[in-house]
Amino acid sequence: MPITPLLAQAGSVPPVTTEMLVVFGVVLLALFLFVTELLPIDVTAILVMVLLTVLPWTEVSVAEGISGFSSTATIAVLAMLILSTGVNRTGVVQIIGRKMAAFAGDSQPKQLAATIGIAGPVSGFINNTPVVAILVPVISDLAHKGKTSPSKLLLPLSYASMFGGMLTLIGTSTNLLASSVAERLIGRSFSMFTFTGLGVIVLLTGTAYLMTVGHRLIPERVPAREDYLNEYELQDYVTEVVVREDAAIAGKTVQDAIDESRFDADILQIVRDGETYFEGIASKRIRSGDILAIRTDRETLSSLRELDGLDLVGTPPTDEELEADEDTQTLVEIVIQSGSSLLGETLTTSSFRQRYDASVLAFRSGGETIRSRLDDVELRVGDTLLVQAPADSIDRLSTNSDFIVAHESESPNYRTEKIPWAIAIVLGVVGLVGMPWGTLAAVTGVEAFAGLDFSIVQTALAGVVAMAVTGVIKPGEMYDGVDWSVILLLAGVIPLGIALEQTGAATFLGALVGLTGNYLPVIGVLWVFYIVTGLVTNIISNNASVVLMIPVAVETAHEVGGNPFAFILAVTFAASTAFMTPVGYQTNLFVYGPGGYKFSDYARVGGPLQLLLSVVTVIGIAFFWGLSP
Repeated sequence: MPITPLLAQAGSVPPVTTEMLVVFGVVLLALFLFVTELLPIDVTAILVMVLLTVLPWTEVSVAEGISGFSSTATIAVLAMLILSTGVNRTGVVQIIGRKMAAFAGDSQPKQLAATIGIAGPVSGFINNTPVVAILVPVISDLAHKGKTSPSKLLLPLSYASMFGGMLTLIGTSTNLLASSVAERLIGRSFSMFTFTGLGVIVLLTGTAYLMTVGHRLIPERVPAREDYLNEYELQDYVTEVVVREDAAIAGKTVQDAIDESRFDADILQIVRDGETYFEGIASKRIRSGDILAIRTDRETLSSLRELDGLDLVGTPPTDEELEADEDTQTLVEIVIQSGSSLLGETLTTSSFRQRYDASVLAFRSGGETIRSRLDDVELRVGDTLLVQAPADSIDRLSTNSDFIVAHESESPNYRTEKIPWAIAIVLGVVGLVGMPWGTLAAVTGVEAFAGLDFSIVQTALAGVVAMAVTGVIKPGEMYDGVDWSVILLLAGVIPLGIALEQTGAATFLGALVGLTGNYLPVIGVLWVFYIVTGLVTNIISNNASVVLMIPVAVETAHEVGGNPFAFILAVTFAASTAFMTPVGYQTNLFVYGPGGYKFSDYARVGGPLQLLLSVVTVIGIAFFWGLSP
């Protein structure tokens, strides 16, 4: 029922109804939970789905509420993630990265060009999120070998993957979702290469910015050479002690030596008779004369020395001492991936040390470096852990979908012999959708071609089958390669767009925004939508922002006499290019820890870039598609 329509008096804005208010309430709740992360984003999405089907005012039936699971966008994203995993298993992207690294050498401009040159074009044909996950260790090694700070290259890696994601329909899940919503609202979806022309312009503009202005704005947060103890400021947190003859811990196992309920301390390694032990030392008994490397703070160490009979040994250990033999142990950073089984767990509840045969020395979370009470902190997406582990454990971690290891494995088990199959399958997936079958029929005279019309869902699923049959990917790896949090997010937020449309909430917001047409030309309103969508995406999921903004954009276009397709494109490009925060886009989180960035770094580098691309993109949309309906 209508509520007093105060806003309606200002123009053609329709009256607010109870149904609209309920949907707005669900939207605000979703935004609050997305921003605060009180619940994981996939759980928030499912909560939204439940509320929309349970509350009678939303006008969303149960069938509509769960329609996100059968959406072409959801299925296409699922298939593309599996295809990306298959390509990853062949090592082709890593091989390209190494060749570009050899070309770049120790020239920082060449290193930057190589980073953008790999990530941008590749992200147009493989989902850009796994591309960054694959390239983080490649680019980190490129930086260290070339004596460049990884900070100078990792943020451009993330940004370049976003540029590349706008080259084709399959570059990012946002494009696929936007295409599905557009088809439902205006009966027009995106083809494989609908916006490739504009995507190339965005890629070239973004590249020019990063090569000239952007790299000057990026601070060197991480030293050019790997020196993790200095980088994480662990000099006062990792100490060597010798066990005295009268030590209370002599004869005890490493696992039982320190009461972890009383002391925040870990024994990292034992040096005995010139031999270093740290792999599987939990059951090893401590002897007098042993030299122990202990992770703890100075106050706790003082208490341990008094209680357990320990003496300090010279100066704190160095990276080299903790990596005494590169064949047996190493220090390395690992990044928690989206969808990791460790999310919401702590080091204690996940039995991290026992499970992965690795000790955590420190980690970065939310821009903060944590060096003490590590066992009590819940792990989140993008958290970067500094671990000490044997080389074979690092190799196992590098193949674990829970992590991104910011250092290339020395013995990767890539299926390089399957590279031709993987490339052929990806080209087939893209080519069958992008092929102008009607033109081909006219040229060849084969009328059968005229009846062919493949969707990305058909070709992507066929590609998954082809990869499994040819051995590019194993059946079990299909499940590991899917970020199920993204799938649940898509399935959960799609009904929210339906509710906005069916209750008239999108029409109300569109009419409200349409009032700006009294003061701005259509291209000005289009630019406002780009800016607003970009700001929204920088604080919530890019997929959620597309679902929320596209219905409103379409209604606004009708109000101001604009081209609805142009407004949809503006929202799509803005949602896929969120540069100003680490949480705006998943790839930004992947480089957050390894690059040692602060939250403000993204705004300083990404703010001018986002403003620049807002102008370039809006002008490009007006040129290629026009502003009139």
